[in-house]
Amino acid sequence: MKVLKFGGTSVGSAKNINQIKQIVSQKGDSVIVVVSALGGVTDLLIKAAETAATGNRDFADVYQAISERHQTMIDALISGSAKTTVENRINELLKELFDILQGVFYIHEVSARTLDTIVAYGERLSSYLIANAIDGASLADSREYIVTELSHGKHLVNFTETDQRIVKALTGFKGVLVAPGFISSNAKGETTTLGRGGSDYTAAIFAAALHAEILEIWTDVDGFMTADPRVISTAYVIDHLSYAEAMELSHFGAKVIYPPTIYPVFQKNIPIKILNTMNPSAPGTLIDNMIPTGVRKAIKGISAINDTSLITMSGAGMVGVIGINYRLFKALADANISVFLVSQASSENSTTFAVKNQDAEKADAALRREFSKEIEHGDISTINVEKDLATVAIVGENMKHTPGIAGKLFSTLGRNGVNVIACAQGASELNISFVIKLTELRKALNGIHDSFFLSEYSVMNLFIAGVGTVGSSLLGQIAKQQQKLQDENKLKLRVVGISNSKKFITNRAGIEPANYKQALAESEHHASPEKFRDEIVKLNMFNSVFVDCTASSNVATIYNELLRHNVHVVTANKVAASSAYSLYRQLKESAQLRGVKFLYETNVGAGLPIINTMNALIKSGDKIIKLEAVLSGTLNFIFNTISSTVPLSKAIQMAGEAGYSEPDPRIDLSGIDVIRKLVILAREAGHPIEQSDVRNKPFIPAHCFEGSPDNFWKTVADYDAAFEAERAIIEQEGKRWRFVATFQNGIASVERRAVDARHPFYDLEGSNNIILLTTERYNEYPMMIKGYGAGASVTAAGVFADIISIANL
Repeated sequence: MKVLKFGGTSVGSAKNINQIKQIVSQKGDSVIVVVSALGGVTDLLIKAAETAATGNRDFADVYQAISERHQTMIDALISGSAKTTVENRINELLKELFDILQGVFYIHEVSARTLDTIVAYGERLSSYLIANAIDGASLADSREYIVTELSHGKHLVNFTETDQRIVKALTGFKGVLVAPGFISSNAKGETTTLGRGGSDYTAAIFAAALHAEILEIWTDVDGFMTADPRVISTAYVIDHLSYAEAMELSHFGAKVIYPPTIYPVFQKNIPIKILNTMNPSAPGTLIDNMIPTGVRKAIKGISAINDTSLITMSGAGMVGVIGINYRLFKALADANISVFLVSQASSENSTTFAVKNQDAEKADAALRREFSKEIEHGDISTINVEKDLATVAIVGENMKHTPGIAGKLFSTLGRNGVNVIACAQGASELNISFVIKLTELRKALNGIHDSFFLSEYSVMNLFIAGVGTVGSSLLGQIAKQQQKLQDENKLKLRVVGISNSKKFITNRAGIEPANYKQALAESEHHASPEKFRDEIVKLNMFNSVFVDCTASSNVATIYNELLRHNVHVVTANKVAASSAYSLYRQLKESAQLRGVKFLYETNVGAGLPIINTMNALIKSGDKIIKLEAVLSGTLNFIFNTISSTVPLSKAIQMAGEAGYSEPDPRIDLSGIDVIRKLVILAREAGHPIEQSDVRNKPFIPAHCFEGSPDNFWKTVADYDAAFEAERAIIEQEGKRWRFVATFQNGIASVERRAVDARHPFYDLEGSNNIILLTTERYNEYPMMIKGYGAGASVTAAGVFADIISIANL
């Protein structure tokens, strides 16, 4: 014996019902088919009843829609002489339905019993229709088998009586039997219903009573998913669940199967298979009591209830008082309120529980009635209701006795800026449940799914500001490397936002790095740092990284707000880290407090590992005594390019054309850029210095920097001859110019210096940078870091490396 249940969109069209016929024909010679109402009909029946109860004749229009829906199905599924028979019976049932609706219209009232009778017509009509559509099928009326009793406003199955009736009538049955789901009857023979998901429950009741080989639940999805695919695009079908795992996931919002469905078949150890009517070849999800062998993930899936209110009753008078919680939950039960999460402080001075939003006010009122005296005397100080929350549960048998699951969970939430309001975990270690703000649900689900490797890869969401030489080079590198990172490192870099100085674009699903220019040009979003920041905060995406490829002081002002919203910041922009020391510390502390990264390796030396190396030395107990460096690739290029045939002004121009200099070359030539870099390095070495503390000896007269950039180009050429005369002298001495930054004994300076062939700086070619780190360990022979220190591609590569480091690859 096999029991199959079809519902929802599975019975929503003639095409799907024909698919059902084919599926049933392959299931052997003993099959019970349980069906729900045709798709959408139950909602129409409720609407018709409610409309009639208000005295509104529009109920007839709703009834007409129900009638036409069934006639359309008859026309598509039934032919020949059988069609007349089916039409007559369907019309008889519809006439009964109309008479009941008309009665409701006249008395302006619909009782719970009458509503059950009305809604039951959905399954009665569909089961008759489908039984006649399947060749050789018989029809059963579930109300003759499933008996219920009323308890706390719900119809509960009397399994003793129900099993006896099913066994007596159907033991040894051969053929195909179609039965309506959802409907039942009480001891008086009155129609009752089994509530939400009742058709699943009906099928389980038949399967358990008859010791079926398997219960197949045919739906419109391929099985249980690791999470809601509408929220998490990387969610996938779970191939196997235990009964307990399936019950937990169903209870906390996974709508694949109704939770009570599992209980009857679990007791008889009957496996359940979740399958897709529209994709019958998909393997689906198997639910049984077997424990798979081999490597298994800690959690199987994530489920959520996005309709949550949290109620907390607290007061010093609750401490040590026996019976408080008994009274609390009895009051809720008497008010017919279901509680799905409970959390209590070990001090016993408060109890927190979760209910649906619609039950919150009723629960509040019930508690205030029950504890009115305690509230009056001050023993209970507050009953607080917080609405519009979400409850999330991670579920998995493998969490049992596995250390670190809860730690990893809450670390992931904290890193993404999700605050946990309440949490609960049973001793079975099967489920960890927690309550968060509803607005944080999407981010929380994605973060957890990613962190626990339920996805095929981890996702990092990038917001990139600036698409000049560095930004465009970075996007090109990402486009080239994306697939390799995903295939080999299981990391998906998803560019979800791009901004230039005029416009910005965002797309939660991702922007192709190779094709961003057209999308940016067509964007209707006018850009400013503040607007881009607000959009990033509004999107509230997990694992978000803001990447600053500009040199803008305005963009640097948004870092702190982004860090406060748990967005990592990676920047090639030196402004923030070299600005006021108080701001530098604030950014570092914000990142540390929120558990996110503030990375700026490319602020000094482009792609050279200078800052990371210094931090590693300091963290391992070393102390930096002296810094000596050539930190301007632009100035080094200029000094290496100047010759008897290439004057100063021409060398400066060539540096710009090669992409080495800042957009305004005066920043490099004035020494300001080197000062910023030296300040950053000194701060990393533990010294709270400001830019004003650095002694600067510029090699170009101050008045060249006055006015506009055009004025600079006019005046700087006047010094070509004098500069060449000085250069010729040091060349004769066997020396070369270098612009050297030094920090020692708390004194910082930048200056042009002539070095001879014995100095490590002498052979520094092109735009290269070099730094000598004299430390307690590297004292006699300083540590030397040397290489390309300027250029869009190496700077972009350094930024890229910082991004990758956030993923801990």
